[in-house]
Amino acid sequence: MELPEMIELSRADFITIDTIGPPGERTFYLQAAQDDMLVTLIIEKEQAAALSIAISGILEKLGETQEVIEAAPLDLVQPVVPLFRVGRLGLGYDEEQNMLIVMAEELAEEDRAQRTKVHIWISHTQMAVLARQAASAVRAGRPICPLCGETIELGEQHVCVRGNGRKHLDEIK
Repeated sequence: MELPEMIELSRADFITIDTIGPPGERTFYLQAAQDDMLVTLIIEKEQAAALSIAISGILEKLGETQEVIEAAPLDLVQPVVPLFRVGRLGLGYDEEQNMLIVMAEELAEEDRAQRTKVHIWISHTQMAVLARQAASAVRAGRPICPLCGETIELGEQHVCVRGNGRKHLDEIK
């Protein structure tokens, strides 16, 4: 299927980041909708984490307080059919429209000149909720060792490199 060069959601009704799969094997998705158009993209865990941090930073610079917004978890709309895997993910602010924009670009082969881009325009409130949702999705994965920062594989005993192989996670407390 040939994708258009640009997909623009000028005022998205819905946006979320969520995962499918067990910890350690999860696939992260960025999904947004406007009217009857649904856009689903595959992103990396690191992109989800960076987006959450960037949104919080922009909202803070704008003087927005990120009050705890009581919103139901934003589940992915089924069926999940991604358009592409994201290579570049960015965030911007348009002062004139007073909206934030998520910019995603397709990860494509080097020999392909055209890469599909998606621009998703979102309100401040939607972005605050997205930042919280992305952070939650990132935290829901495999636990991280508090000493070495490495992920702890499920079902395996963790030998921490900072403990020279002597300290196990059970002993770190």
